[in-house]
Amino acid sequence: MTPDYSKRRERLFRELKDSKIPNLLVTCPHNVTYLTGFTGEDSFLFANRGEITILSDQRYEEQLQSECPDDALFIRGATVSLMDAAAKWLAPQGLTELCVESQSTTLAQWEKLNQELKTLSIRSSNGVIEKLREKKDATEIAAIERAISIAERSFTSVKAMLTGQMTEKNVADEIEFSIRKLGGAGSAFKSIVGVGPRAALPHGRPSDKRIEEDAFVLIDWGAKENLYLSDLTRIIVTGKATTKFRKIYQTVLNAQEAAIRAIRPGIMMSEVDAIARGIIDKAGFGKRFTHSLGHSFGLQIHESIRLARGQDRPLEPDMVVTVEPGIYIPGLAGVRIEDDVLVTKSGNRVLTSLPKQWEEIATE
Repeated sequence: MTPDYSKRRERLFRELKDSKIPNLLVTCPHNVTYLTGFTGEDSFLFANRGEITILSDQRYEEQLQSECPDDALFIRGATVSLMDAAAKWLAPQGLTELCVESQSTTLAQWEKLNQELKTLSIRSSNGVIEKLREKKDATEIAAIERAISIAERSFTSVKAMLTGQMTEKNVADEIEFSIRKLGGAGSAFKSIVGVGPRAALPHGRPSDKRIEEDAFVLIDWGAKENLYLSDLTRIIVTGKATTKFRKIYQTVLNAQEAAIRAIRPGIMMSEVDAIARGIIDKAGFGKRFTHSLGHSFGLQIHESIRLARGQDRPLEPDMVVTVEPGIYIPGLAGVRIEDDVLVTKSGNRVLTSLPKQWEEIATE
């Protein structure tokens, strides 16, 4: 199933009109991909009066003609920077005002635009396309589900081959290798693998610590399938866990399941976070839940939606979010359990399916 890029552009131009934004220079490569299907890099897009033009370079000319055959192109020379080329192309367009995605524009690029286009009023306009990307269409949901399937099969394969002599880095490498063998484009992000106390590092990088050095390991990983990503976290118990660790694990699981049950259209993002946070706080670990409950993802692993305190926006159908409460006690343990959830018209659908009930496995 091919994405309907024309419909995405229609939504963009409606949003620009409603927001009184006359035009938009798109500098985020993920937003260019979302609107056109172009999978290369170092390219901008200019949207104006219902039409778009892709600004790129000679390296991608053939690829653009293949992936975006009906789109207008402006191809820069090899010795001209992308922003110089954009300024050169924009100068004769008869504009009085230019809106630019400043979040993905460097200060040097912004200064270049101001220098080359002195007659234009240049202003920042952020979040327009990111807002459109919050609600996934059928092709995006299907792609995310494929990325989840690859990630889950990779985890199952690596779990079956786990030995006590393997290091955190060995596990991370095996996961990425398995993802590629299963047809994925690679990992969605750098896998997090933490044994014992190192699991208390929410974004810890894999080390040479061996699996046998403690009773459990945390694995946070995801797969990239074509353009779309997945994001999961599981705990594998490999030894004799303490009573306190069991309590922490069950608390996190209870919090996650309660938050997932609450997900539905209309509920505030902050309220979903508060449900999980309340359960963890009641169990005495409130200060040890140090991040937000979840985030949206798709073309990027962190997109604009956050299930977090202060996010007083309602969830809507077709949003896809992670639900990943955690408890982290430095020097002792860290537990995080993460699933990917689609908001539906009547509630939600959990897209991930790996077991998360307490399970101990034997390693050699």
